[in-house]
Amino acid sequence: MNYRTKKGEKSTLKIYITLNKEEWAAAQDEAYNKTKGKYSLQGFRKGHVPKAILEKTYGKGVFYEDAINEAFPKYYYQILDKDKKILPVDRPDVEIDKLDDDGITMVAIVPVKPEVKLGDYKGINVEKVEYNVTDEQVQDELDKLQERNSRLVDVTDRAAENGDTTVIDYSGSVDGVKFAGGTAEKQNLVLGSGAFIPGFEEQIVGMNIGEEKDINVKFPEDYHAEDLKGKDAVFTVKLHEIKKKELPELNDDFIKDAVGLDSLEVYKIETREKLEKSAKAKAEAEIEDKLLKAISDASVVVIPDALVEREIDNIMQEIEYKLMYQGLKLADYIKYLGTTMEEFRKNYREQAETNAKYQLVIDKIIETEKITCTDEQLEEKIKELAEQSKKDVEEYKKTMNDRQRNYLRDSLIIKNLFTFLKENNNIG
Repeated sequence: MNYRTKKGEKSTLKIYITLNKEEWAAAQDEAYNKTKGKYSLQGFRKGHVPKAILEKTYGKGVFYEDAINEAFPKYYYQILDKDKKILPVDRPDVEIDKLDDDGITMVAIVPVKPEVKLGDYKGINVEKVEYNVTDEQVQDELDKLQERNSRLVDVTDRAAENGDTTVIDYSGSVDGVKFAGGTAEKQNLVLGSGAFIPGFEEQIVGMNIGEEKDINVKFPEDYHAEDLKGKDAVFTVKLHEIKKKELPELNDDFIKDAVGLDSLEVYKIETREKLEKSAKAKAEAEIEDKLLKAISDASVVVIPDALVEREIDNIMQEIEYKLMYQGLKLADYIKYLGTTMEEFRKNYREQAETNAKYQLVIDKIIETEKITCTDEQLEEKIKELAEQSKKDVEEYKKTMNDRQRNYLRDSLIIKNLFTFLKENNNIG
């Protein structure tokens, strides 16, 4: 087998794979041996018809397609193992350039990792980003802690107010006719939550326990049920219970029970430290994004469609995971939006192109500057993860496989890359 390469269009490489007469004949023999079981001719047992007879009966090229399907991947992967400079990013398309008794030349049109022409990536001026933690943010965290530890208590001495949790029966009708899904008993409804049709919750405000009244509303024009869109409706509502949220008092005893710290002041200090750490990480991430965008904008690269499609696949997967946590399926979500998967994917093409270009630029700088991570850095990261898992380092190492180690190494290389960029550019 001989091969040669030729640069194709838009980050593709053409690999011409030529098999001589003997190699091509061997490929056809292999195809015959794998497929002969499906052939039967009069005078021969099924699967025992000689190859020459089948070629005479069905034509000389009867095994060509199967022979190509056998031979191409075999020799293609041999070439990739031999030539490490060929970096495919997707499956190749296959064409036949020449085919006769003396052999065959197959052409693999391979989408490959494109060449990146880097622009300036040192000496760039980037505006510094800073986020300062305020007392209000610390208090907001305290408020959230109170909310998480709140309880509902019964209210019997007043009418319903905005923010209360009510327990109601309701029965809805349009033009005097009840509709599906419009009736329920002993349902919880937080007034002001916007969980019901606009105008519904506001009319429960002021009702007393045991009171029953009709509430008039209008379904929105974009309501999900076609037969109710824009319709006027009447709901007969009976109020059974009123509950209000009671927050715990913010003091040392509450902090001890809620989070196990000694005092409210200690909690405030630790909360501020966490917020400052988060703010610093957010600022650093924005600075890195600014650097990467500036370098990417100054760089030239032709991104193959295969890389863009792969990146769109990654984005779709992320969206699918997020929807799963909300109890939704991507297909149902797209149907709800009134679009198709093809159109939905198009919306993310620009983002995918940007993501792909960023990754190619990152890879090129790492290659150019020979950025790596040391064994010491890797060991330190493993030690950190082991401590977080409350495991001995050696014990933790036994749980790791090569893929996990490679992932850690790659993440440390990226971290070192951005350290390099920050040290070699002007941030201020």
